[in-house]
Amino acid sequence: MQTTPITAALLRGALDLERTERGLRPHRLPAWARAQCADSQLAMAEAQPSGVRLVFRTRATTIELDALRTKTAYVGAPPRPDGVYDLRVDGRFAGRADATGGNVLEVDMTTGSAETRPGPVGTVRFAELPEGAKDIEIWLPYNETTELVALRTDAPVEPVRDSGRKVWLHHGSSISHGSDAASPTSTWPAHAASLGGVELINLGLGGSALLDPFTARAMRDTPADLISVKIGINIVNADLMRVRAFAPAVHGFLDTIREGHPTTPLLVVSPLLCPIHEDTPGPSAPDFSNLDEGRLQFVAMGDPAERAAGKLTLNVIRDELDRLVKQRSADDPHLYYLDGRSLYGEKDSAELPLPDQLHPDAATHLRIGERFAGRVWGAGGAFAAA
Repeated sequence: MQTTPITAALLRGALDLERTERGLRPHRLPAWARAQCADSQLAMAEAQPSGVRLVFRTRATTIELDALRTKTAYVGAPPRPDGVYDLRVDGRFAGRADATGGNVLEVDMTTGSAETRPGPVGTVRFAELPEGAKDIEIWLPYNETTELVALRTDAPVEPVRDSGRKVWLHHGSSISHGSDAASPTSTWPAHAASLGGVELINLGLGGSALLDPFTARAMRDTPADLISVKIGINIVNADLMRVRAFAPAVHGFLDTIREGHPTTPLLVVSPLLCPIHEDTPGPSAPDFSNLDEGRLQFVAMGDPAERAAGKLTLNVIRDELDRLVKQRSADDPHLYYLDGRSLYGEKDSAELPLPDQLHPDAATHLRIGERFAGRVWGAGGAFAAA
C-alpha cells in the first residue's frame, strides 16, 4: 500500500480546506464567510461535508481512507445514524462503508450547551475493486464533520481530468443538506445531480438557509454553470424576520449572486410541503414528549393569527417568492421559479409523511431528487437548455 497526500486536486464539492493537526478538514463555506458568523449551528453544518467527495483515477483494487469523524448526539434524543461513505466506480455505485472511532459532540437542546468527547482516527476500507484503470469517487458523510488523515492504495493515484460536465451550485436547508437520507449519494441534491449528469456543489446548510449575505457572496464567487436557491423553511423555523424584511432580503441575496453570475440560469425554489408550518408561523421547537418511544418530533410554536402582524408562514413565503421572481424576470430572462410542493406535496405527505414533522425520510429524498431532475433538466425546465 502506498500513501498519497490528500490535496485540493483530489477533492470536489468543498469551497475551502483547513489544515488541522491530524489532516485536512473540508469546509463548504470559505474562511472569510465563517468569520462573519459566530452561530454554532452554522459552524457545525458547513463543516459537515455534504456533497464533498474524493475523486481520483487509479488501478488500485484496495483503498483505505483514514478519517477522524465528529458525530453529533443530542441529550435525551435517540442516537443519530452513523455517517457512511459511498463509493462510485466510473460513475456507478460500487459500495458503502462505515467509519470507526471518532469524536462525539454532545448537544443539550434544552440548554444550548455542547461538549466534545474525543476519540481515535478510524479507517474506511474498500477492497476487491475491479482490475484496470478507473475513476473513483468516495463521497463523505453528509452528517458528520470529517478530517481526512491519509489515503492509501495498492496502486498509484492521479487526479481525474475535467469531464466537461456542468457545475450545479445549490443552496438550501437541512433537507438539501441531507437529513435524513440513507447515504451521501442519496440525498436529494446528490441524486438529482446524478440523474442530471452534473457536478454538484451542495451548500445545503442545516438550519442555516437564512439569506445570510456572506452565503450569497460565497455563491457569487463560486464558478458554476447552474444555480438554485431553496428559500423559506429555515426562515420560518427560526422566526427570523417578518414579511417587510423578507422581500428586500431575497432581492439582496439574488442581487449579490447576480454580481458574479449575471446570465447563469438561476432557479428559486420555494418550500416543500410542511404541514405544521403551512399556515402557522414559527419558531419550530423540539417536542420531547415522545422520547420514551424513541421518537423526536418538532412542533410549530407560533399562532396563525400572527400572520396579520407580518409573521411568515410557508404559504406567505411561496406567494412572496412567486411575486418576486415574476417581477425580476421581466429584466432577467434567466431567472426561474419552482414551487416546492411540486417536489413534495399533499399527496406525498399522505403517502410518505415527514417522520419528525420537518424532514423527509430516505425514500422521500429519492423521490424529491427524481422529481427535481425531471422538472429542471426535463423539457421546458429551468436548466434544460443550459
